[in-house]
Amino acid sequence: QVQLVESGGGLVQPGGSLRLTCTVFGLDLDYYAIGWFRQAPGKERERVSCIGSDGRSEYVDSVKGRFTISRDIDKNSVYLQMNNLGVEDTAVYYCAKGGHFCSGYGSQNRYEYWGQGTQVTVSS
Repeated sequence: QVQLVESGGGLVQPGGSLRLTCTVFGLDLDYYAIGWFRQAPGKERERVSCIGSDGRSEYVDSVKGRFTISRDIDKNSVYLQMNNLGVEDTAVYYCAKGGHFCSGYGSQNRYEYWGQGTQVTVSS
């Protein structure tokens, strides 16, 4: 059974950092891509980053240079390191199983098996 579990969210001041973890069960990270999404109140869910089965990554423009996605296949985990956080990064963050690669998988509709989400709040 496929299951994804996010952790690592919390409250952080502007300019601070957080690392989110997506632990996956029932699927191979060297065969499937994992996407990180976020949804702020009143906004649509957007894909923040993705790491493909080939290890290649993609980012939305607003987080390039600040966020880094990585994975540890042995630990069945995908990480999202978030630096220089701003209030605009406040959202619930989700991870989800995609296809094999990230290209062409920008829409949430192409992802199945979602985690429960973890809240990230950036506030002074």
